[in-house]
Amino acid sequence: MKLSVLPAASDEKPILQRMIELYIYDFTEIEKLDLDEQGLFGYPYLDLYWTEAGHHPFLVRVDGKPAGFVLVNAHTFLPGNERSIAEFFVMRRYRRQGVGRAAAFAVFDALPGKWEVQELDTNVAAHAFWRAAIRDYTGGNFSETFFKEDNWQGPVQYFDNSGGRPAHGL
Repeated sequence: MKLSVLPAASDEKPILQRMIELYIYDFTEIEKLDLDEQGLFGYPYLDLYWTEAGHHPFLVRVDGKPAGFVLVNAHTFLPGNERSIAEFFVMRRYRRQGVGRAAAFAVFDALPGKWEVQELDTNVAAHAFWRAAIRDYTGGNFSETFFKEDNWQGPVQYFDNSGGRPAHGL
């Protein structure tokens, strides 16, 4: 299995748009989400990833085929943090094969800085994935807090890889 995680070009935006529909559909198991009149969930922020500073779209491919995406932005909850995983998706076919972990590591390596990763309180699978991935990436050198605010409820992991991958990371 050959994995690539590269910045998504603007002509690849339609691929991400279609995968975002799958991503949001997955959330219907834990969140009350409905389709619009055109039968889409929609994601109003996608264009920002090619037009706004601090926004970075990545396309994950396995053996050359689209397999997921990572959207990074600068919307953080904790003062001093610079980057956040806004959206992260790996197609079900490629889950539990190390694709998500490798994609996360590739994105962290591509954009050194002060990171945070937030998960919805209801997304228990994401809690386990991100804690394990970040623990492995940082060699355990990360922190976690829990937000319970009007605009967000859930755990937030944070770490600093400004000097490159932490010395204890894999």
